[in-house]
Amino acid sequence: MAEFLLVLDCEEIPARMQESAGQDLARLVSEALAPLSPRDVTPFWGARRIGVSLQIDEQIAESTQSERGPRESAPEQALAGFLRKHGAERDALILENGFWVLNRTLPAIGAAQQIAETIPALLWRFPWPKSMRWGHGSAFTWVRPLRRVICLLDGALVPFSLATENDDAHGLVAGTQTVGHRFMAPEPFTVTSFEQLRDELFARKIVLDPAQRLSIIRDGLQAQADNAGLTLVQDDKLVEEVSGLAEWPVALLGRIDDAYMDLPPEVMQVSMRINQRYFALRNADGKAAPHFAFIANMDFADGGALTIAGNERVLRARFADARHFWDLDRKTKLAERVAALDGVTFHARLGSQGARVQRIVALAGIVAQAMGLDETAQKQAQRAALLAKADLTTGMVGEFPELQGVMGGYYARHDNEGDAVSDAVAEHYMPRGLNDDTPRAPVSIAVALADRLDLLTAFFAMGETPSGSGDPYALRRAALGIIRIIRDNGLRLDLTALIAQAAQNLPEGLRDGGELASLPGFLAERLRVQLRSEGERYDVLAAVLAGGLDGDLVRLLARTAALAEMVGTDDGRNLLAAGKRAANILRIENRKDGPHQGAPDSALYVQDEERALGEALASAQTAIHAALAQERFAEAMIEAASLRPVLDRFFEVVTVNDPDPARRLNRLRLLAQIGETLAEIADFSQIEG
Repeated sequence: MAEFLLVLDCEEIPARMQESAGQDLARLVSEALAPLSPRDVTPFWGARRIGVSLQIDEQIAESTQSERGPRESAPEQALAGFLRKHGAERDALILENGFWVLNRTLPAIGAAQQIAETIPALLWRFPWPKSMRWGHGSAFTWVRPLRRVICLLDGALVPFSLATENDDAHGLVAGTQTVGHRFMAPEPFTVTSFEQLRDELFARKIVLDPAQRLSIIRDGLQAQADNAGLTLVQDDKLVEEVSGLAEWPVALLGRIDDAYMDLPPEVMQVSMRINQRYFALRNADGKAAPHFAFIANMDFADGGALTIAGNERVLRARFADARHFWDLDRKTKLAERVAALDGVTFHARLGSQGARVQRIVALAGIVAQAMGLDETAQKQAQRAALLAKADLTTGMVGEFPELQGVMGGYYARHDNEGDAVSDAVAEHYMPRGLNDDTPRAPVSIAVALADRLDLLTAFFAMGETPSGSGDPYALRRAALGIIRIIRDNGLRLDLTALIAQAAQNLPEGLRDGGELASLPGFLAERLRVQLRSEGERYDVLAAVLAGGLDGDLVRLLARTAALAEMVGTDDGRNLLAAGKRAANILRIENRKDGPHQGAPDSALYVQDEERALGEALASAQTAIHAALAQERFAEAMIEAASLRPVLDRFFEVVTVNDPDPARRLNRLRLLAQIGETLAEIADFSQIEG
């Protein structure tokens, strides 16, 4: 067993590409060296290098390879072609079962030879999302200019060149040297192993291990916040991005001028995050603190004082721009901006943003009414819907699109629109992501649902639905948002009716077309996906949904929960098995002379067990129907489970395919009645187990 180390030094790699590149390198190297049984594969990545360390066998063992050639009776030309293809002589062939067979011994191949033969081609085809050429004449590309290739097998150089017959590939050849930090330790040094590389780079102010860099950044930022008595606003994505920018991360703390502390905290945080990769901080009361934290890429003799001052100066300029937009935007009322949306195209077939706003206004009133809100709240929902998209015309949202809705809420409050309307404008995009909160205020809920229902119905009506991983209009996210809002707030709404009403607001020609009919099924599939992510039994939901989407998701989920609880009991599992047995028998017999429909005749019962089953089914059907109608789902499941003993006894004693045709037909109708009874609850064939 030997250690193989491949390190690729280049100029700064974009942070978003580093991890995937490191993983791709590990995968491709493992595939290229598969005959050497690679194991303990350890990829690493950073701002100026990606690499991989792994253990491999020292050689590919000698082996015998058999190639079957033409038949013995084949023309001589076929045999000659086979020999020519494999560079073999006629004497090397033997006959086996009427075919000519060539047995060849493949010599052992050393690991170094396999590496030198496969790695150059791997680097030529490396799958960067974007790559570039540099220098003069070479077709070799990399994400940024590639400067060094370190290739070692148990510490010894494995020599190879990236040059081809027609391309010098910038003269790149495998070597043994790399460099430390660009400013603090730029001198080259010789690499002998992965462990030595990691330790030597750390001594030269580079943290090679990605996980260690993340830990240093998190700990450093937290320490700065703790020392100042502040709370760090957690931002894992920014931490990961900064980890790809800094090879030697050093956390520092800067101060924000008091003159900018009256800006909305979201504006300050987004400006710091997007423009400067700074981290926001909060005071003990949860309000924005007049400080920011950031990560530098080196140690400083002055403790970072000069760097902090420079970053504070840059931030003042950024906040001055934000101040300009904040003051300028508030000079025009949000309501006065609505007309400008008529000049903003939403979609070629759907018209302008202004037209969309009018649809959302109408739908917000319908949703608010369906929620049971009073007339005042309905008018507030329509007013909020009218203003919800107006901040798209503001300078602040133009500069920071992430603040859509948030800024509208601030501007609405500045215009004295009232708390309910202002909150609804600010919250109508919620939830923005999987972990985001959902709106809880009734008016906010109505506008958020109206916005998403219009989006979904419009694009399904045009037939522009998600396919595979493609979802350019974020329709899956919109559907999941509807589901989460309804579930979190326990809303009793008829979704199918709301979809139909939303469709009627669309332009002529789109109200009944496209894929509108598949929208309820799309919502049902999103619900299944969400339940699966929560660890729930999505197969039970599929069984309940077999008859179509129940527009009332709260009722649907309550019914699903009751069914899941029942099939988790012994009686439920046995009922499930008996129901499937009945369905299987009926399916087989239906192929012969079915379907066997109609009510069974009790006068034809000759055995106590079939008579007991018939009476139990009649009683259960009535009880289940009444319980489902009154949403007493647990009671309905208990009634269904009570059939288990009589069903078991029926299958133990009664022969369904009786020699008497009348009795056979009657018993098959009894089995069909079992299916009809259970179908009132769900399609039990969808349930696993």
